[in-house]
Amino acid sequence: MATIDSTPYSFPVARPAISTRDLAELILGFVAILTILWLPARGQLIFGPIVLLIPLVLVLLRRPSLYQLGLSLRGFLSSLWILPAGVALAIGGVHLARLAGTYHPLYNADLAHVGGYILWTFYQQFLLQDYFMPRLSRIFASDTAVVLGGSLFAIAHLPNVPLTIATLLWGVTSCALFRRYRSLYVLGLVQGLLGLGFAVCIPDAMHHHMRVGLGYIHYHPTKP
Repeated sequence: MATIDSTPYSFPVARPAISTRDLAELILGFVAILTILWLPARGQLIFGPIVLLIPLVLVLLRRPSLYQLGLSLRGFLSSLWILPAGVALAIGGVHLARLAGTYHPLYNADLAHVGGYILWTFYQQFLLQDYFMPRLSRIFASDTAVVLGGSLFAIAHLPNVPLTIATLLWGVTSCALFRRYRSLYVLGLVQGLLGLGFAVCIPDAMHHHMRVGLGYIHYHPTKP
Protein backbone atom coordinates (compact mmCIF):
# COMPACT_ATOMS: atom_id res chain seq x y z
CA MET A 1 0.00 0.00 0.00
CA ALA A 2 1.30 3.48 -0.86
CA THR A 3 2.38 5.59 2.09
CA ILE A 4 2.39 9.34 2.61
CA ASP A 5 5.54 11.10 3.82
CA SER A 6 4.48 13.24 6.79
CA THR A 7 7.54 15.50 6.93
CA PRO A 8 6.67 19.23 6.73
CA TYR A 9 8.38 19.94 3.43
CA SER A 10 7.41 16.94 1.31
CA PHE A 11 4.43 16.24 -0.88
CA PRO A 12 2.29 13.10 -0.78
CA VAL A 13 3.55 10.12 -2.74
CA ALA A 14 0.02 8.82 -3.29
CA ARG A 15 -1.91 11.45 -5.24
CA PRO A 16 -5.66 11.75 -5.72
CA ALA A 17 -7.20 12.27 -9.13
CA ILE A 18 -6.49 15.66 -10.70
CA SER A 19 -8.84 18.29 -9.28
CA THR A 20 -10.84 20.07 -11.96
CA ARG A 21 -10.93 23.11 -9.71
CA ASP A 22 -7.14 23.19 -9.34
CA LEU A 23 -6.60 22.79 -13.07
CA ALA A 24 -9.17 25.45 -13.94
CA GLU A 25 -7.77 27.95 -11.43
CA LEU A 26 -4.25 27.25 -12.65
CA ILE A 27 -5.04 27.81 -16.32
CA LEU A 28 -7.44 30.73 -15.88
CA GLY A 29 -5.13 32.48 -13.41
CA PHE A 30 -2.14 32.28 -15.72
CA VAL A 31 -4.11 33.29 -18.82
CA ALA A 32 -5.57 36.28 -16.94
CA ILE A 33 -2.11 37.47 -15.88
CA LEU A 34 -0.73 37.11 -19.41
CA THR A 35 -3.74 39.00 -20.78
CA ILE A 36 -3.13 41.92 -18.41
CA LEU A 37 0.56 42.04 -19.32
CA TRP A 38 -0.31 42.36 -23.00
CA LEU A 39 -3.00 45.02 -22.60
CA PRO A 40 -2.29 48.72 -23.28
CA ALA A 41 -1.40 50.78 -20.20
CA ARG A 42 -4.96 52.08 -19.77
CA GLY A 43 -6.38 48.55 -19.77
CA GLN A 44 -3.79 47.45 -17.22
CA LEU A 45 -4.79 50.27 -14.87
CA ILE A 46 -8.46 49.28 -15.13
CA PHE A 47 -8.31 45.49 -15.04
CA GLY A 48 -4.91 44.85 -13.41
CA PRO A 49 -6.00 45.36 -9.78
CA ILE A 50 -8.98 43.02 -10.28
CA VAL A 51 -6.85 40.26 -11.79
CA LEU A 52 -4.29 40.58 -9.00
CA LEU A 53 -6.95 40.60 -6.26
CA ILE A 54 -8.73 37.43 -7.42
CA PRO A 55 -5.79 35.05 -6.63
CA LEU A 56 -5.55 36.54 -3.15
CA VAL A 57 -9.25 35.83 -2.55
CA LEU A 58 -9.00 32.29 -3.93
CA VAL A 59 -6.00 31.53 -1.72
CA LEU A 60 -7.67 32.87 1.42
CA LEU A 61 -10.91 30.98 0.70
CA ARG A 62 -9.02 27.74 1.38
CA ARG A 63 -8.14 29.14 4.84
CA PRO A 64 -4.42 28.31 4.82
CA SER A 65 -2.31 28.66 7.95
CA LEU A 66 0.41 31.30 8.26
CA TYR A 67 2.96 28.52 7.88
CA GLN A 68 1.38 27.30 4.65
CA LEU A 69 1.41 30.87 3.32
CA GLY A 70 5.06 31.26 4.22
CA LEU A 71 4.32 33.99 6.76
CA SER A 72 5.26 32.24 10.01
CA LEU A 73 8.34 33.02 12.11
CA ARG A 74 9.36 29.37 11.89
CA GLY A 75 9.92 29.59 8.18
CA PHE A 76 11.42 33.07 8.42
CA LEU A 77 14.11 32.20 10.94
CA SER A 78 15.22 29.01 9.21
CA SER A 79 15.53 30.81 5.86
CA LEU A 80 17.50 33.85 6.99
CA TRP A 81 20.71 32.55 5.40
CA ILE A 82 19.15 33.20 1.98
CA LEU A 83 19.24 36.97 2.56
CA PRO A 84 23.03 37.40 2.90
CA ALA A 85 23.48 34.95 0.03
CA GLY A 86 21.24 37.13 -2.14
CA VAL A 87 23.07 40.30 -1.07
CA ALA A 88 26.42 38.69 -1.90
CA LEU A 89 25.12 37.61 -5.31
CA ALA A 90 23.82 41.11 -6.07
CA ILE A 91 27.09 42.75 -5.01
CA GLY A 92 29.09 40.23 -7.04
CA GLY A 93 26.96 40.97 -10.08
CA VAL A 94 27.52 44.72 -9.72
CA HIS A 95 31.28 44.16 -9.42
CA LEU A 96 31.34 42.04 -12.58
CA ALA A 97 29.20 44.61 -14.41
CA ARG A 98 31.65 47.37 -13.48
CA LEU A 99 34.51 45.29 -14.86
CA ALA A 100 32.55 44.58 -18.05
CA GLY A 101 31.50 48.21 -18.43
CA THR A 102 27.76 47.48 -18.37
CA TYR A 103 26.99 48.99 -14.96
CA HIS A 104 24.73 52.04 -15.07
CA PRO A 105 22.63 54.04 -12.57
CA LEU A 106 19.18 52.78 -11.68
CA TYR A 107 16.39 54.37 -13.67
CA ASN A 108 14.12 56.38 -11.35
CA ALA A 109 15.98 55.53 -8.14
CA ASP A 110 13.73 57.48 -5.74
CA LEU A 111 12.49 55.80 -2.56
CA ALA A 112 8.89 55.47 -3.74
CA HIS A 113 9.91 53.70 -6.95
CA VAL A 114 12.33 51.31 -5.23
CA GLY A 115 9.93 50.64 -2.34
CA GLY A 116 7.07 50.00 -4.75
CA TYR A 117 9.22 47.57 -6.70
CA ILE A 118 10.12 45.62 -3.53
CA LEU A 119 6.44 45.37 -2.59
CA TRP A 120 5.68 44.11 -6.10
CA THR A 121 8.31 41.37 -5.77
CA PHE A 122 6.67 40.26 -2.53
CA TYR A 123 3.34 39.94 -4.31
CA GLN A 124 4.97 38.11 -7.22
CA GLN A 125 6.29 35.56 -4.73
CA PHE A 126 2.83 35.29 -3.19
CA LEU A 127 1.34 34.56 -6.61
CA LEU A 128 4.02 32.01 -7.42
CA GLN A 129 4.30 30.23 -4.07
CA ASP A 130 0.80 30.54 -2.61
CA TYR A 131 -1.35 30.47 -5.72
CA PHE A 132 0.40 28.58 -8.52
CA MET A 133 2.69 26.17 -6.66
CA PRO A 134 0.03 24.53 -4.44
CA ARG A 135 -2.11 23.82 -7.50
CA LEU A 136 0.85 22.54 -9.50
CA SER A 137 1.90 20.35 -6.57
CA ARG A 138 -1.53 18.75 -6.33
CA ILE A 139 -1.44 17.89 -10.05
CA PHE A 140 2.22 17.03 -10.71
CA ALA A 141 5.08 15.34 -8.89
CA SER A 142 7.09 17.56 -6.55
CA ASP A 143 10.15 18.24 -8.72
CA THR A 144 8.01 18.64 -11.84
CA ALA A 145 5.87 21.23 -10.03
CA VAL A 146 8.99 23.21 -9.11
CA VAL A 147 10.23 23.29 -12.71
CA LEU A 148 6.78 24.15 -14.07
CA GLY A 149 6.32 26.89 -11.47
CA GLY A 150 9.64 28.49 -12.44
CA SER A 151 8.76 28.11 -16.12
CA LEU A 152 5.40 29.85 -15.74
CA PHE A 153 7.12 32.64 -13.83
CA ALA A 154 9.62 33.06 -16.67
CA ILE A 155 7.02 32.93 -19.46
CA ALA A 156 5.19 35.84 -17.82
CA HIS A 157 8.30 37.97 -18.46
CA LEU A 158 8.35 37.51 -22.25
CA PRO A 159 9.34 39.02 -24.65
CA ASN A 160 12.08 40.42 -22.39
CA VAL A 161 14.63 37.68 -23.15
CA PRO A 162 17.33 38.62 -20.57
CA LEU A 163 14.71 38.95 -17.84
CA THR A 164 13.01 35.72 -18.93
CA ILE A 165 16.27 33.79 -18.56
CA ALA A 166 16.98 35.36 -15.18
CA THR A 167 13.46 34.72 -13.88
CA LEU A 168 13.57 31.09 -15.04
CA LEU A 169 16.65 30.50 -12.91
CA TRP A 170 15.25 32.45 -9.98
CA GLY A 171 11.76 31.01 -10.35
CA VAL A 172 12.94 27.40 -10.09
CA THR A 173 15.33 28.29 -7.27
CA SER A 174 12.73 30.22 -5.26
CA CYS A 175 10.15 27.43 -5.64
CA ALA A 176 12.66 24.89 -4.35
CA LEU A 177 13.62 27.19 -1.45
CA PHE A 178 9.99 27.85 -0.55
CA ARG A 179 9.25 24.13 -0.58
CA ARG A 180 12.11 23.68 1.90
CA TYR A 181 11.76 26.74 4.15
CA ARG A 182 8.24 28.20 3.63
CA SER A 183 9.36 31.84 3.88
CA LEU A 184 7.68 34.44 1.73
CA TYR A 185 9.38 37.36 3.52
CA VAL A 186 12.94 36.42 2.64
CA LEU A 187 12.20 35.30 -0.92
CA GLY A 188 10.28 38.50 -1.69
CA LEU A 189 13.09 40.68 -0.35
CA VAL A 190 15.84 38.73 -2.10
CA GLN A 191 13.95 38.86 -5.40
CA GLY A 192 13.73 42.61 -5.02
CA LEU A 193 17.47 42.94 -4.35
CA LEU A 194 18.37 40.68 -7.25
CA GLY A 195 15.96 42.52 -9.53
CA LEU A 196 17.50 45.89 -8.67
CA GLY A 197 20.95 44.41 -9.24
CA PHE A 198 19.83 43.04 -12.60
CA ALA A 199 18.45 46.45 -13.58
CA VAL A 200 21.79 48.21 -13.08
CA CYS A 201 24.04 45.42 -14.39
CA ILE A 202 22.30 44.65 -17.71
CA PRO A 203 22.16 47.45 -20.29
CA ASP A 204 18.81 49.21 -20.25
CA ALA A 205 18.59 48.83 -24.02
CA MET A 206 18.27 45.08 -23.43
CA HIS A 207 15.71 44.98 -20.61
CA HIS A 208 13.77 48.21 -21.37
CA HIS A 209 13.39 49.41 -17.77
CA MET A 210 12.50 45.81 -16.73
CA ARG A 211 9.29 45.92 -18.77
CA VAL A 212 7.44 42.85 -20.00
CA GLY A 213 4.55 42.15 -22.36
CA LEU A 214 3.28 45.02 -24.47
CA GLY A 215 5.23 47.54 -22.39
CA TYR A 216 8.50 45.98 -23.53
CA ILE A 217 7.54 46.37 -27.19
CA HIS A 218 6.31 49.95 -26.78
CA TYR A 219 9.41 51.06 -24.86
CA HIS A 220 11.26 54.11 -26.18
CA PRO A 221 14.61 55.03 -24.61
CA THR A 222 14.74 58.32 -22.74
CA LYS A 223 16.79 60.94 -24.53
CA PRO A 224 19.76 62.22 -22.50
